[in-house]
Amino acid sequence: MSDVIIRGYRPSDRAALDDICIRTGHVGGDARGHFREPELLPLLFAAPYAAFDPDLVFVADNGERAIGYIVGTDDSPAYYERFRREWLPPLADRYPAPDGEPDGPDATLRYLLHHPETMMDPEVVRAYPAHLHIDLLPEGQRQGFGRRLMTALWDALRARGVPGVHLGLNPANTNARAFYDRLGFTELTPSVPDEDVVYLGKRLG
Repeated sequence: MSDVIIRGYRPSDRAALDDICIRTGHVGGDARGHFREPELLPLLFAAPYAAFDPDLVFVADNGERAIGYIVGTDDSPAYYERFRREWLPPLADRYPAPDGEPDGPDATLRYLLHHPETMMDPEVVRAYPAHLHIDLLPEGQRQGFGRRLMTALWDALRARGVPGVHLGLNPANTNARAFYDRLGFTELTPSVPDEDVVYLGKRLG
């Protein structure tokens, strides 16, 4: 698939980003069948980034459509504050918050929608203020496109003077962990440990 290019995001890519996010949203595999509301995945992990800062969104394009993407923000606290202020209100009635502690994967997604700041650890963002999400369909994996997407985002963050970037990873996603390790990410110690999330960071200096 040598004709794949890495390029900046276009508004016409929105549907492809949603599709990719859902088809890679369950430990790297297809989330359909694992969530009753898989459409919440891109509403949390893809679409708001493209809406807020499209210059930090890049796609792997095979000439017909995007087959992978990377999204990010250069300031995690500001991002989550804006998410709550601008992104949540139009969605809140359609996807109400669960009562009490979330029970199950769908309730967890609704909880995160209403409490996005819980995806941010204060100790992590102190040294690694940016964060990212990256996803590639199986047809685009193990061909170097993930590294090229990462490089595009790193360069954009460096141009803004950002010192470090982090991500949260499901520890069950061992293939993704190996990929991040090869790219020089290191495991971080959060202020509030969570057995369901591993934080990895990379310095950009």
